[in-house]
Amino acid sequence: MNLVRLTAVAGVVVAALTPALAAGPNRCLSPDERRAKIAAHQVVSLSKAMRAAKVGRRELVRAALCEHNDRLVYLLTVLGRDGKVTRATVDAGSGTVVAGH
Repeated sequence: MNLVRLTAVAGVVVAALTPALAAGPNRCLSPDERRAKIAAHQVVSLSKAMRAAKVGRRELVRAALCEHNDRLVYLLTVLGRDGKVTRATVDAGSGTVVAGH
């Protein structure tokens, strides 16, 4: 019986800690959170971030809106026509490239 109680308590503790762990400094937003930020005009559109990173005729492989060092950034992964994969980080508030390219 004590083992059952201990397991139940451990489950409650893990469930309580999970949101706090997910809210770490490099957490990417869920689709609902992303839509809310865009609707509230707190971030630039993905198309503006892509223009800033000069994606152009290259193929966007992955895009994520994430919290990084207390700010929101788009993390872009791009595939060039030559097969080269590049990554860019775009400040989601201003639309300027902060890393990569």
